[in-house]
Amino acid sequence: DVFEQPQHVGHKKIEFHISTEIPAVLQINSEKEEKNGKRVYLYATTEEINNTGFGRIFPAPSSNDKMETEEEDDEIPSEFISRKDLEKNRLSREEMEKYSVFRNYEPGDPNCRIYVKNLAKQVQEKDLKFIFGRYVDFQSEVERNMFDIRLMKEGRMKGQAFIGLPNEKAAAKALKEANGYVLFEKPMVVQFARSARPKQDANEGKRKK
Repeated sequence: DVFEQPQHVGHKKIEFHISTEIPAVLQINSEKEEKNGKRVYLYATTEEINNTGFGRIFPAPSSNDKMETEEEDDEIPSEFISRKDLEKNRLSREEMEKYSVFRNYEPGDPNCRIYVKNLAKQVQEKDLKFIFGRYVDFQSEVERNMFDIRLMKEGRMKGQAFIGLPNEKAAAKALKEANGYVLFEKPMVVQFARSARPKQDANEGKRKK
């Protein structure tokens, strides 16, 4: 009598836990208990609870969270400058007026190539890619091929660069957000490139291929 009582109490507790979460499993395991004894019953229930717990709770939400963060990362990849950093280090209109390079500033006629001047000596192509790469979808082969950086390091064109972007919309956005950005303590002057010839050359090159 003494040994039977605690077994019944413990048995009831287990049934309560299972029935509140998964009644279907309880019914299956109650049949197992009659055939194979109490040990099998306890083992099966804990195993099946674990399986349902992992299946329902962990993969579904965590995978959705990963998808959301990946989508956000795709919009602004970490390898390129963020919009916040661009705005933080960009001169205001009032500040631009103090610099002679901005006095007669005109953006020029919109096209897919932009012209950047007033670049510091330390500037390298990778610095320009870090800034203007955010306007290119690198998953698209076409956009990757159209993204082109030509940094002039010698002669009269020193401190200037031409950057080819996928389309006029991307170039206009780059001009708006990057003009006046201070890179190595010098504000960049960003305009549309005067000639659209490089775009035509690129198309001719594709035809030849």
